[in-house]
Amino acid sequence: MRLIVAFLTLFLLACQQEPAVEQTMSSVNEQISGGTAFGSWPSPISAASTVEGSRSLHTLYHDEGYLYWAEGRPEEAGRTTIMRWKKGGEPEEVLPSPWNARTRVQEYGGRSILVADGIVWFTNFSDQRLYAMKPGEQPVAITPDLDIRFGACELDRSRDRLICVREDHRPLGEPVNALVSVPLNGESEGDILYEGPDFVSAATLSPDGKSIAFITWDHPNMPWDNTTLVSASFDEIGRLGDVFEHNAGSQESVMDPQWSPGNELFAVSDRDNWWKLYRVNGAEFEALSVSIDEAELGGPAWTLGRHVYRFLSDGRVIAEISQSGVDEAYVFDFDTNKATVLDVGSAGVTDMLPVGNTIYLAHSPSQRPSELLAIEAEGGKASVIRTAKDESPEPAWIPAYQKITFPVGKGEVAHGIYYPPTNPNVQAPEGDSPPLLVFIHGGPTSMSSPVYSQSKLYWTSRGFAILDVNYRGSTGYGREYRRALYGQWGIADVEDAVAGARWLADKGLANPDQLIIRGGSAGGYTTLAAHAFYDVFAAGASYFGVSDIEALAKETHKFESRYLDQLVGPYPERRDLYLERSPINHLDGFTAPLLMLQGLEDKVVPPNQSEMIFEALKSRQIPTAYIAFEGEGHGFRKSENQIRALNAEYYFYARVLGLELAEKLELIEIIGLSDAEEESD
Repeated sequence: MRLIVAFLTLFLLACQQEPAVEQTMSSVNEQISGGTAFGSWPSPISAASTVEGSRSLHTLYHDEGYLYWAEGRPEEAGRTTIMRWKKGGEPEEVLPSPWNARTRVQEYGGRSILVADGIVWFTNFSDQRLYAMKPGEQPVAITPDLDIRFGACELDRSRDRLICVREDHRPLGEPVNALVSVPLNGESEGDILYEGPDFVSAATLSPDGKSIAFITWDHPNMPWDNTTLVSASFDEIGRLGDVFEHNAGSQESVMDPQWSPGNELFAVSDRDNWWKLYRVNGAEFEALSVSIDEAELGGPAWTLGRHVYRFLSDGRVIAEISQSGVDEAYVFDFDTNKATVLDVGSAGVTDMLPVGNTIYLAHSPSQRPSELLAIEAEGGKASVIRTAKDESPEPAWIPAYQKITFPVGKGEVAHGIYYPPTNPNVQAPEGDSPPLLVFIHGGPTSMSSPVYSQSKLYWTSRGFAILDVNYRGSTGYGREYRRALYGQWGIADVEDAVAGARWLADKGLANPDQLIIRGGSAGGYTTLAAHAFYDVFAAGASYFGVSDIEALAKETHKFESRYLDQLVGPYPERRDLYLERSPINHLDGFTAPLLMLQGLEDKVVPPNQSEMIFEALKSRQIPTAYIAFEGEGHGFRKSENQIRALNAEYYFYARVLGLELAEKLELIEIIGLSDAEEESD
């Protein structure tokens, strides 16, 4: 009942506010009286506005008085450039087009730049070679043009070399991951320092240059399952000696090793259910107590080399802390057990870098676009260096999210984030409930956070409600919750999506006849499985989703090639489960309209996964559409494709659910619509 009251109160308050984004409001600049149908509200938040002037901000370095960062730009075909800023000046670009700083190690990539001593090193996307560059000069390759990839490099200053993760695609079969050293001068494919395990993470060097630490793991584990912390010293010619495995056979997820200013080794572990920080001495892991319960330090290592905590020069630590889907940055003083949040409105944290007493923070608030900030470690007013959007709607357009928990399974619960329809210029129809978009995050070992998203405003401003589901298997709720999906993928996640939608419908916060599910990658699989096994959702959209998990087990890239052993069961021993849970084998269950969107260069979920389900639905005359995007991989990086996909989704839902469009959109071909529906177009 309190949720219903809050929902109605939000509309009453929103309808009293003044119009925002005045320069684009001419067509809807007066409040519409009498109630406009949910899903058909006029909105100035166009699909184009969700990407215009947008950028991602990550991978922070400080060198010779400059703050450096990597900046992704959808409007430049997804290119990642390198920026820098000095106090008192303006941000400036140091990596000219067409250079693109992005590594493809493990396909998901990770840290692709390094800045030190006035030099910028980066992995160039097109050839995956390492380049060195002085700002203002042309980049110079330091690795040869071979089928090898580099990422997450560290400077080994005393030995004039970089230490990087190298992924060698020259051998037959799986690529080989190793830790290598690359000389700073000349061209070299790197000398192997450590190899053997299936995977090796980014290395970290001690401040005195005498020691190194990194993480390894083997199939079928992922880096959030069972990893090994390794440290070593260097001999007189820079090879590794005294190699020591700190937690062999412990069955825990250890990640992000770092050295303190005093050359002590630290790492994050989930050995007590929650990822926490430990001081490591040999096989001893000493937990560093903090005054925050049921919170996780960091999250799953999908990419290489991202740090989830950093040391200040005085030994304190700044860390990314996740609680119930919300990430914030905290400064910890372990001597006094004091934890202080950086009160800047964070809902997500991307990167943080302490320099002296200043902390540079790349974060995502819930009420405004992502920012790059400078703030003192003791708190105080933050200075904005760079924002992720040039323009954004006023607060009146931003829904007040609610974290929800709802019953699932046999006495269990799942979590989510609910966003009500929000448009200050529209009066909601009395006695009606909005269509609900159930967002399913990818991974599936990942998490949805209530960070500002203009693409979500695209929906809520048109009269849609959103449920972002953190189903069983999501991170941020402890290891037990994360592992609740093991052996249950295609069951627990689907149950949770269905239960969340029904729960909101029962409370009057969603129209039970207009429930929609959509997701990408693993979220696309959950979307397809929900359509195959439940008759709950009236429509759906799968972005590069998995329709045949047996085919995925045979075809996907090395990093995730045994992921399904954990999520489903060992293959081929449990082939029966793969057949049983593949939506492609349950076509009789599909009755609701479904849209498929797919990048043709996708190496994680190959295009045939979408093509198979599309052809199957087409043959059964289920309303369906398929849009393929040239030059896109796993996730759409180009602005024009992001815009086209979002508009196509809205057009598809409007057509198949009978919603009146308040704007003209590009037509897409929907196979299987009745003649009457076609004539109404």
